[in-house]
Amino acid sequence: MRLIVCVKQVPDTNEVKIDPKTGTMIREGVPSILNPDDVSALEEALRIKEEHHGSEVVVITMGPPQAKNMLRECLAMGADSAYLLSDRAFGGADTCATSTTLAAGIRKIGGGDIIFAGRQAIDGDTAQVGPQVAQRLNIPVVTYVQKVTVEEKRCIVERQLEDGYELIETKMPCLLTCVQELNKPRYMSIGGIVDAFEKEITVLTHKELNLTSEDCGLYASPTKVYRSFTPEMKGKGEMIAGGSVSEMSKILVNKLQEKHVL
Repeated sequence: MRLIVCVKQVPDTNEVKIDPKTGTMIREGVPSILNPDDVSALEEALRIKEEHHGSEVVVITMGPPQAKNMLRECLAMGADSAYLLSDRAFGGADTCATSTTLAAGIRKIGGGDIIFAGRQAIDGDTAQVGPQVAQRLNIPVVTYVQKVTVEEKRCIVERQLEDGYELIETKMPCLLTCVQELNKPRYMSIGGIVDAFEKEITVLTHKELNLTSEDCGLYASPTKVYRSFTPEMKGKGEMIAGGSVSEMSKILVNKLQEKHVL
């Protein structure tokens, strides 16, 4: 069984700062991490590999050359091979163009039985790329997966809902987007880290994916980011506690009248 995991290197959102003049992200000095939902997707692929002997786990990402560091983390966790789709032509891609490139990359490397992806990336929070990749590959997709059972040529999954879950059966090949509740990811081992630096990471450009510059990146992106900004800090709130609901309501009304809200 061949298991492909789509991963993404994202900025650590606890450290992100926005330039107030340009409205763009300040990337200098901002650490990058492996997207948390993607870690769960990778762990699930590794778990299934251990249950089904002879399986292989392949990780693939679209990003700049420095994304190799993230791919080596994936190899250190236990992935067998890694592919980096990196080209200036991919720059400025929205989810539509990104999914086009990833789908082309998956076709180039021969496809897989199950394609895993994180539910969403913490830098964009769109949850669009996984389903779009499945659409371009013309395969079934199940989102928000919190449990996976693999049988012969089919997957039985639990799809997370707000008040429970759906039980869905789908044939393979298929694409599953995973939530963090799916599992507890393993740590990299010392031996895995050593092996990761001995493995080669294959880099593919738009020409090797049989894409033109109009098929990917900014040119193929129908959506544009108009402005990014950090919301202004609001004043500290005040809690009204004690007494009956009627008494607290009177206090609230008085305070609102004092501020000329009422």
